[in-house]
Amino acid sequence: MLNQPNLFAPAGEELCPALRQDLILLDLETTGASAGRDRIIEIGLIHCRRLEIVDSWSTLVNPGIGLSAFIADYTGISDAMVATAPRFAEIAATLRRYLGYGLLVAHNARFDYGFLQNEFARLGETYQSSQLCTVQLSRKLFPAEKRHNLDALINRHKLRCESRHRAMGDAQVLVDFLRDLPNHCSAEKLEQTINGLV
Repeated sequence: MLNQPNLFAPAGEELCPALRQDLILLDLETTGASAGRDRIIEIGLIHCRRLEIVDSWSTLVNPGIGLSAFIADYTGISDAMVATAPRFAEIAATLRRYLGYGLLVAHNARFDYGFLQNEFARLGETYQSSQLCTVQLSRKLFPAEKRHNLDALINRHKLRCESRHRAMGDAQVLVDFLRDLPNHCSAEKLEQTINGLV
C-alpha cells in the first residue's frame, strides 16, 4: 500500500466535491494498442479519497501470448516476468472489487476502459463504469498547451515518476497531477470541468 502525503494541494484550500470523492486512478500496460487483439500485462491502481491514498494494488498479468521486443523494451516487462504471473481470470474478481470503490480515472481513459471491457468479456462478464480521462481534463483546463501526454504533464507540473511505463508509477503521476490542479484552477472551474467530462 502506498502512503504518499499530498505534497501538491495548497494548504487549507478546500477541494471541490469532484476531487473529494473516491477515485480509482488506473494504469495498464498491455501487449499492444488493440483492445480486441492485445492483452493486459500489468495493472496498477490507487484508491484515493479527498486525493489522499486509501489503498493501492498492482499485479503483473500473464497474457497467454509472447511480448514483442518493442513492448519488452518500452515497459521493462519480459516474458519471464509474466510467465509466473496470474492470468486475468485469476485476478478478475479482485480487480472488479477495487474498480467498484470509486470513479475510474485514467490517462487516455478510452484505451484502458476498452482493455478492461474486453478482458472481462472474454470471461463472459460485462464491465461498465463512468470514467474521467486526464488527457481530456488537461486539454480543457490548459487549452493553450499543445501536448497533453503523460510526459508533458510530468514536465509541465514538475511531477516525479520513479517507474515510467510501469503501471503503478504512471498511476501515481495521475494522483500527483490531480493534487496539483488546485494550484492552477479555482474549485468552481475544476468542479465544472470534471463534471462536464464524466
